[in-house]
Amino acid sequence: MTVDTVGTVMGRPLLPLRQFVLKMHSRCDLACDHCYVYEHADQSWSRRPVVVSDEVLSATAERIAEHAGAHGLPAVHVVLHGGEPLLAGRARLRRAATELTAALSGVCELDLRIHTNAVTLDERFLDLFDEFGIKVGVSLDGDRAANDLHRRYADGRSSHDRVLRGIALLNRPRHRHLFAGILCTVDLRNDPVAVHDALAALAPPRVDFLLPHATWGEPPARPAEDSDGTAYARWLLAVHDRWTATGRAMDVRIFDSVLRTLRGESSLTESLGLAPADLAVIETDGTFEQADSLKTAHDGAPATGLDVFRNSLDEVAGHPGIVARQQGLDGLAEQCRACPVVRSCGGGLYAHRYRSDGSGFRNPSVYCSDLLALITDLRDRHMTDQSARPALADHHLAELATGRGSGAIVDLLARHQLALARELLGLVRHETTLAPAAEDSQEAWDTLTALDAEAPEAVDRVLAHPYGRSWALSALGARPAPTPTAGVTGAAATAARGTAEIAAAAALRAGRRASVVVPVHAGLLRLPTYGTLTVEAGTERVLVRTDVDGCTVRAGGRTYAIPRSGRADPAWRGSRRFELDGWSVTLEDTDPWRDCHGHPAHPRVSEDEAEAWRSDLTAAWAWIRRELPEYAPGIAAGLRTITPLTPSPEGADISSAARDAFGAVAVARPSAPETLALLLVHEFQHVKLGAVLDLVDLYDPACTTLFYAPWRPDPRPLEGLLQGTYAHLAVVDFWRARWRGGGGPDAETRFSRWRDQTAEAVGTLADSGALTETGKRFVAGVREALATDEVGAEALRAARRAAEEHRRTVRP
Repeated sequence: MTVDTVGTVMGRPLLPLRQFVLKMHSRCDLACDHCYVYEHADQSWSRRPVVVSDEVLSATAERIAEHAGAHGLPAVHVVLHGGEPLLAGRARLRRAATELTAALSGVCELDLRIHTNAVTLDERFLDLFDEFGIKVGVSLDGDRAANDLHRRYADGRSSHDRVLRGIALLNRPRHRHLFAGILCTVDLRNDPVAVHDALAALAPPRVDFLLPHATWGEPPARPAEDSDGTAYARWLLAVHDRWTATGRAMDVRIFDSVLRTLRGESSLTESLGLAPADLAVIETDGTFEQADSLKTAHDGAPATGLDVFRNSLDEVAGHPGIVARQQGLDGLAEQCRACPVVRSCGGGLYAHRYRSDGSGFRNPSVYCSDLLALITDLRDRHMTDQSARPALADHHLAELATGRGSGAIVDLLARHQLALARELLGLVRHETTLAPAAEDSQEAWDTLTALDAEAPEAVDRVLAHPYGRSWALSALGARPAPTPTAGVTGAAATAARGTAEIAAAAALRAGRRASVVVPVHAGLLRLPTYGTLTVEAGTERVLVRTDVDGCTVRAGGRTYAIPRSGRADPAWRGSRRFELDGWSVTLEDTDPWRDCHGHPAHPRVSEDEAEAWRSDLTAAWAWIRRELPEYAPGIAAGLRTITPLTPSPEGADISSAARDAFGAVAVARPSAPETLALLLVHEFQHVKLGAVLDLVDLYDPACTTLFYAPWRPDPRPLEGLLQGTYAHLAVVDFWRARWRGGGGPDAETRFSRWRDQTAEAVGTLADSGALTETGKRFVAGVREALATDEVGAEALRAARRAAEEHRRTVRP
């Protein structure tokens, strides 16, 4: 089992550190007047060495490797920072990368990044970063006028042109994969639309809009007319409107984080959500500090008194300042704990809560009103407005046709699927009779209706569970239950049971006090998105009571406890949630409706098997992010559930995606994480295309002709060929990445074979005569997206021989 704590304080487990900021240089070539390092309360920079030493680099790498190895961390994240880290020079940056890579080799994955103002970024730096896989983030506040408000040289000269030159280098094809995104600090004097457009024009993969650092003693600048304290929310919402109207060309961290936390998932930024702190800073002299943002509070605020030569990272994780940011709700001010959006807001950035009156950081954020307005507005726009399904524009389809798809576009598909789930729930209610136990069923429906008005995000989270659609279609008589244990006799009983399950799970997720009578079958209570409880056989119904601490289940003469944290009743089987680097995914081995993938679902996996899944998913995800970065944002946005399948007796790789289970793929765990990465990207193509087909007609459904795919022995309906072709775009890209990453002749041959066979399938689709005009454009986009890399003559011959042998073997 993986060790995932470093000890306890007052009975509470402390988490290991996973993120590290390594200061390479303590000075900067710009004089930005909003810089937290130089322009705020803490001035410790002036007492530190200008450049980090070899000894500090070596000790830092050893400490991180020691910590990662002791706690079985699958990956750590290191950001080379400053000041301005490029001032450290190429040799010093190479030394840092070499030390970290060597120390962590065989211990865990290393996600290495650098954050720079980019004014001295050049090809030689980028070649170095390419050598070590160092991703590059750039600070830029918008167009020239916006940027020059703060980001100037000490003599007043603009930095804008030089930053754009650096970003242009990052956007060249050979270096584009290194571009991590842009960090932009908000200034209310800047036009939000102009800032958005200027940044979007640079085609960053992500933009991180930051509220300017401020405390209650040094509050943020606000216009006189900002009587309700929401000017920053209005500025960000104007950016959101422009971002949405222009097709969400890039991910925006603050919007993505709000929506993720509203769905009960992890935030992508420390300024939102309740995730515990897991970051430490290593200064140029080797001292450990807390997050740099604390420099805005008071002189010495980030200090720990610890350093890399004398202290371990376990000691840093146990420092009171770190511990204070691992308390979740318990660490917040009373006002925050009572707030309806606290699980999304999380109290805001820790530094922004500071008061010098003795209360320290136990206060609401100085941006409290802004955060409340921003989160509730985004919640109302995205989570509760179901008046119309979101539509796919032509540019959305064009991007999806490439096989990739940004996080924003996949989120659009997810919102449509949520709207569809709500429609199906309404149909279940109105087209089935909820008797027997009609009174209990009505009470469950009333509870769900009240929750939808008071805590719609909790209802949405439950309705978005991938296997809710299987239940709804069975309740409507559109399909049989996938397994005998999942179904009950009659659509009415199926409808009553599922409605009550959804109501109880939504009440539990909202932390609301409620009582729901839930019918059970074969002694199994299902709480979608949470897990299942086994009760005594013959029990017909149970009483589920929920509150902020969890729930209890009364079944006959026995009561079962299912707390939010701590040990639950042994009869409880909870879903395992894995928080990976930017990806929240659930291992679903409890829900009886999961058995809809055409292969037997794996029974409940053991704790050791679950840890093996966590390890393999972590490694597979790291591989996807590194080698197939265009696929990663879509997976992070839309792939929520992995369902284990029973392995093949022959050891063959098995994976599947069910047409009516958006957000889930099913996999028999393969022997290698890279194979798992292939199965994930391949099956998630099916998930995306299924959602597209719910929105857009790509072919004439009256077509009954069957078509051969080059990789299958049996002829398929047109949708089957379209699904297979689209999924094989990812297979082609996978083998291209393996080949380009040193996979040798075998990877080159496989790339050539899959590329040519996918092209053949595209031709069959194009010649089918059954595509709509939209479908023709979509298939043309698929054709254009196929990799065109030239392979060697031997690989080409081997690929053709393999394809011909396959055709002779499987075709009649």
